[in-house]
Amino acid sequence: MTDRDPHRETPDVIKVLVADDEPLIRAGIRMILTSADDIDVVAEAADGREALELARAHAADVVLLDIQMPVMDGLSALAELPRAAPGARAIVLTTFGERENVLRAISSGGAGFLLKDTAPGELIQAVRAAAGGNAFLSPAATRHIVDSLAAGPAAARGEAARRRLAVLTERERAVVDLLGEGLSNADAGARLHMSEATVKTYVSRILAKLECDNRVQAALLARDAGL
Repeated sequence: MTDRDPHRETPDVIKVLVADDEPLIRAGIRMILTSADDIDVVAEAADGREALELARAHAADVVLLDIQMPVMDGLSALAELPRAAPGARAIVLTTFGERENVLRAISSGGAGFLLKDTAPGELIQAVRAAAGGNAFLSPAATRHIVDSLAAGPAAARGEAARRRLAVLTERERAVVDLLGEGLSNADAGARLHMSEATVKTYVSRILAKLECDNRVQAALLARDAGL
């Protein structure tokens, strides 16, 4: 999951596929997304296998994937999506269950990770970000992931994290610390008296230095290191 693909542009109308095994949830997501003039829900799927087929058939730009689905779960579908529909980007929707599921979702290349109780505006923002080649992780999702995964063999993780973070400047470490709190770029900028654009530049530089794919991985390093 990368912050930006400079060669991908947001399409005029974003074609979205919604995959969830609960019809009411699909209907609610459809209602939210179609309230935006630049988003069109082109199909709905009740399982991961159907999601892959429909994403390919409709040339979807963004696929919203629930984790828990029959036939094929959302994480398995996420892993196969690049082959089934190379142009599509995925956003994982979840209520957060087992920590192993969260780990798989982070490492499987999704363009976003959202809680199912995400605010409507944030859901629309995530779809637009994904379509434009950006990764989107809501502050609530970031905090939940970090808190869920912070437990475990802390000593070894802490030492390894501190070694990796040693390459950062003092200012970069301050930004990473706020990522661990789940702050958005705008909120982090307000805390550090920097513009949102400046924070975004710092985040991109930090991810490159730490060889992290996304903000959550950097936030976990900060927590492990005890920042």
